[in-house]
Amino acid sequence: MTQIQNRSNTTGNTKYTLSIQVSLNGLSFCAVNSENEIITLEQDNFGIRLSPEQVLNKIKYILDHNTHLKYDFETVEVIYQNDLYTSVPKALFDPELLKDYLKYNIKVLENDFIAYDELNQHEIVIVYIPYTNITNFFFETFGSFTYKHCSTILIDNILSREKNSENTKVYAHMNSTSFDLVVVTKGKLVLSNSYIHETDEDFLYYVMFAAEQLRLNPEELQLVFLGDISKDSSYYTIAHKYIRNVSFGNRNNSVQLPETTTPIAEHEHFVLLSHF
Repeated sequence: MTQIQNRSNTTGNTKYTLSIQVSLNGLSFCAVNSENEIITLEQDNFGIRLSPEQVLNKIKYILDHNTHLKYDFETVEVIYQNDLYTSVPKALFDPELLKDYLKYNIKVLENDFIAYDELNQHEIVIVYIPYTNITNFFFETFGSFTYKHCSTILIDNILSREKNSENTKVYAHMNSTSFDLVVVTKGKLVLSNSYIHETDEDFLYYVMFAAEQLRLNPEELQLVFLGDISKDSSYYTIAHKYIRNVSFGNRNNSVQLPETTTPIAEHEHFVLLSHF
């Protein structure tokens, strides 16, 4: 567990919110108080992809042993990050057809529970499969809580900031073993997908393939990195070799990041911190 920041708070009537980003390759936790000040921000990268059962065991252990997560949380929010999703135009969405939207992209089992998030401002619905065992655990542990898919927050934030843009931008939201690719043209969603990668060549292949399919010129498109990546990364280096315009994005969040000896770049923890 990498502890990025923690701060004590002694206000007796303070209300706390806990957000947990769950994926098969890592967990991130953020707790804020009613003043939107971060109390703790922590990340645990597994290095490999685990099963949902193994991830649940990790969550139980961390909640049992991490003293910075022992507050009486009034609000608990879970963000599921996986590739078990698709985006559907709201005009074509029917809640009775959830399985149909997913079956062409992923293998849907008979007993899979399918959820959906509505992005009403953008007329998009995200249909996805959450991890049922983890959902049940949070319900048993905290009672009432909310959950969303990672792409819901990612797409919502990107479209909101690009609504008046006349350009095409390719956003790559990086994680240790996967990345989310979101392409926006003139404020409209063109593509949203997630890919597994092992090497920087894997990453480059998927980005260039998407660009080719969408007829985007690498000399003109703008690639924007978000998430777990730095300028020293080989992923940044190889991208800059083949794509002229490469940059890092930034969060539009209202949480207060306290001074710390370990600075948090504006593109890091994009999903976890952008939804507050």
